[in-house]
Amino acid sequence: MSSMRIAGIGISRLASAAALMLAVAPIVFARQATAPRVVHTDPAAFRPLTAVHGGAGNMAYTALLNRGAIGPHFNFLHRGEIPAGSGIGHHFHNTADEMFVILNGEAQFTIDGRTAVLKGPVGVVCRAGHSHALYNSGRETLQWINFQVSVTAGISDAFDLGDDRSTGVTLDRIPTFMTLSLDPALTRGAGARGRGAAAGQAPANVLSRRGYGPSVFASTWAYVDHTIVAPGASTPPLAHATIGEAYYVLSGQGTVTVGGDTSPVRKWDAVPVRLDETSSFSNTGSEPLELLVYGVAKDMDSKIALMMPAAGRGRQ
Repeated sequence: MSSMRIAGIGISRLASAAALMLAVAPIVFARQATAPRVVHTDPAAFRPLTAVHGGAGNMAYTALLNRGAIGPHFNFLHRGEIPAGSGIGHHFHNTADEMFVILNGEAQFTIDGRTAVLKGPVGVVCRAGHSHALYNSGRETLQWINFQVSVTAGISDAFDLGDDRSTGVTLDRIPTFMTLSLDPALTRGAGARGRGAAAGQAPANVLSRRGYGPSVFASTWAYVDHTIVAPGASTPPLAHATIGEAYYVLSGQGTVTVGGDTSPVRKWDAVPVRLDETSSFSNTGSEPLELLVYGVAKDMDSKIALMMPAAGRGRQ
């Protein structure tokens, strides 16, 4: 069947052109200048989407934290579910760093056209200007997190490649990209970088690991830490003079204290800690309190200071 035409241009071509314009258009996210202290993951609030970035099948997600929640370069913390046989298509963000995390199951991660199967819980970071995709090649619905930080505050973009990565994909035995296993056995105590090592104080019952350091990212994103707080233990108070942090509770329960305010936290809660605030966590439960920590500097100078040899470990 031939396409209808407007001024000599087929409607199908107009639709294709419009889709391409959307694919490369800058993205503007809602600003969240004052985020709630603790944001619960509620699957009932997940919004269904189909063919995300041209990906296979469907998924559902919600924004737990929006732009500005922990600093000017922070774009979002998304949380959702990806059914078996579904995924996020191959695409670029030329102005933002991004990280996909799966908390369970297994998935095919693609960076710059190279694909490998990884088992959760695991995270994969993609620097600005590099392509990435995710496909649920397993049998169970994936619990998924996505985190994004802009190179220039308030600016992001997306360029879709029209590739759902669902079939005919060559799998590498060893990933050719940076991966982060969220295995608690990899965390450690004294001498570790990360939340448990704040200001050089690393209690024996607070373990931490710096999974990604500042050199990994093109933006002001400073690090990703994995921290385990034993039952009855607390992290030292940490001042966030130059680096805001977003926490995601992977397991357990406890409290977070910011300034003089204390709030309960539990599995799958998100916690923003903004610049110029002071925070600490306590485990009030009988199981380890497990935290995924994203640190974002207020500007590039602050991030570079963290990278210099004289920078104190764990100092904010």
